[in-house]
Formats: sequence, C-alpha cells, structure tokens
Amino acid sequence: PETVSQETATWRIELPGAGHASPIVWGDRVFTVAAIAETEQRVLLCLDRSSGKILWQEDVLKSALEGKHRLNSHASSTPATDGEHIFTAFLDQSEVVVSAHDFTGKKVWQVRPGTFASKHGFCSSPILFEDKVIVNCDHDGPGYIVALARADGRELWRINRPNQTRSYCVPIIREMAGRTQMVLSGTKCVASYDPRDGRQLWIIDGPTEQFVASLVYDEKSGLLLMSGGFPEHHILAIKPDGQGNVTDTHIQWRTNKGVAYVPSPICESGWFLIVSDSGIAHCFDAAKGAIAWGERMKEHHASLVSAEGKVWFMNDFGTMRVIKPGASYNLLGESELEEKIFASPALSEGQIFIRGEKTLLCLGQRQSRPAAH
Repeated sequence: PETVSQETATWRIELPGAGHASPIVWGDRVFTVAAIAETEQRVLLCLDRSSGKILWQEDVLKSALEGKHRLNSHASSTPATDGEHIFTAFLDQSEVVVSAHDFTGKKVWQVRPGTFASKHGFCSSPILFEDKVIVNCDHDGPGYIVALARADGRELWRINRPNQTRSYCVPIIREMAGRTQMVLSGTKCVASYDPRDGRQLWIIDGPTEQFVASLVYDEKSGLLLMSGGFPEHHILAIKPDGQGNVTDTHIQWRTNKGVAYVPSPICESGWFLIVSDSGIAHCFDAAKGAIAWGERMKEHHASLVSAEGKVWFMNDFGTMRVIKPGASYNLLGESELEEKIFASPALSEGQIFIRGEKTLLCLGQRQSRPAAH
C-alpha cells in the first residue's frame, strides 16, 4: 500500500487538543471540535478548505474533564451545520451542553437540555432536521431525546426513553414506508419516531442492552439494518412499515455473525457492509442476509463511509481501504496514513478529510461536480 506522507497529502495540519469527532465540510470551510486537556477547554475549530489553515478557534465550554472509556475522547461528538450555524454537543460534568455558533465563530446560543451520566463518557452527535437540532441523550438514568429550535435553542419536543441505559447512537432520519421516520437503537430497544413531534411509531424489544453504531437503511430492499451491541451481539434487518410493538412481526432476518459494536455499518448498491471492532469485515446481501465475503482488517472504530459506489474502511492504525461492494472482495486501493485514527472520514467533491490522533489531513483535489449515483 502507498504511504500518505506530508508531501502526498493535499495538506496536513496539526490540531490543538484531541478528539474523535469527525470533520464536517461546508463550502470553503471545514469544522471539527477538540478538547485541550491542559486548559480543560472544548473548542470549535474552523479551517480553510484549500490550505487547512485554522481560521478561528472558539471556546465552547471550559470545565473539568469527565471520566471516560479509554477508547473514548472528550470531544467525540461530531458537529453539524446548516450553512449558517455550527451545532455542537459536549458534557459539562453531569449536564449536556448544546451550542450554536455562526460562521465567524460567534456564539449564537447555548442550552443545557438535561443531565447525563455514563462511566464511559459522552458521544452524542447532534443531527439536523427541518428547523430542529436533535440530540440523543440515552444515559444511565432517565434518558431522553430532545429537539431544539435551530434559531434559538428553545425546546420543541422531548422523548422520555425507556429502560435507563446508556447508548451512543446517532438517530437516522429517512423517508421509509411512506413516512418520515427517525430510528435509533438504544436503551434495550430499537424505536422509530416521527421527528416532527417525537411521537413513537413502532418499537422492537431488545435485542440487547447497549448500542453504539447507528442503523442504516437499504433503499433497494427497503430494510433497516441494525448492529449491536453489549452484552449480546446481533444484526437485525427490520421492515420499517410497522405500528406499535413489532418485535415478533417485522424482523426480516437476523444473525450473530460479523456484528459491529462501535463502528457504524453502511449500505451500498444493495450490499450491507460492516466491520467488527476487532477488525473482521463482512459484506451481506442486504435483502436476504447471506454473507458474500469476509476479510480481516485489524481493529476498527471509525464508521464506514461511501461515495460513487465505493466504500472506505479506516482502521485504528491508519490503514485506509477502498472497496467496491459486490459478491466477492474487491479492493480498489489501500493507503497507510501513519497515524492512529478513530474518527470517520468526511467525503466532499472528490476530497477526503481525515481526522487523526493529532492532525487533520486532506487527500485529493476539489472537483466541483455532483457525485455519481
């Protein structure tokens, strides 16, 4: 495999602090967050897309660092943007802090929607839907999902979650079975809600206690694919057209093979691709659940990403593989980035933005054309 050096990367910039949050891209700007342990700052960073130069760095929170799992960070929640504001989520001791900054770095609002307790730390990435910022706060206590107004942070709805067990899942919002659904696994269930008002549509009991990976949707088969978790390991393929408790009626297929706990899987061209934390990758036929192939790739915590019909696998040691999904293993390229990587890459207009342990790097040249579907 080729080694990506300072010379072969488009740019590589050392970041202040540390974090597992992924970079996000909007136009000529790249954003990410970091925690600076020495000063107990959690910061939002804005970089110039073409050069990697840090344009500004703003404090979001200054507070004693929370306890965490050795594989977590104090800046693990990936920010979100609508092109006007950048939304972030951090933990201040026992309180969730959600903030909005504008593109100059000015704080627009900051709210504390509730408490959060977990010995493994915090990792709830905000997601945007219409006029809302939605944050999953499943924790070891009365868990909740909250929707805040993008404009001013006021609360629009709140879901009280069952079972009081931590999860770190980012909900997905998709048009499925003729309705807009927000689905996530967590707190001993898989549940679908209407993201406009928080009303529950359907729920599946279990299949295990704790979840980290987000669900993915296969448009070809119309199935939702779930992977998790702890202490039991399951992959479920779920029909999303149910109502009420659908535990016994809407699971299309299930397996205990190839399960991922932390890295989120992906669906591409009717294939379901997944890599376990220990680094065993599998490709399933999404509709039927048959395994097409398996491949060993070393420990993995970054989620899979796709573009132009290809899927990127990024292991903890900085090996990046580009795979063409299909009935057999088809490796299109392999690169060594020479840095530990836990964050998922961001893909935009022909470029890949990768957040390593200490740096942010950009590969490729920007191409202003729509990606092929």
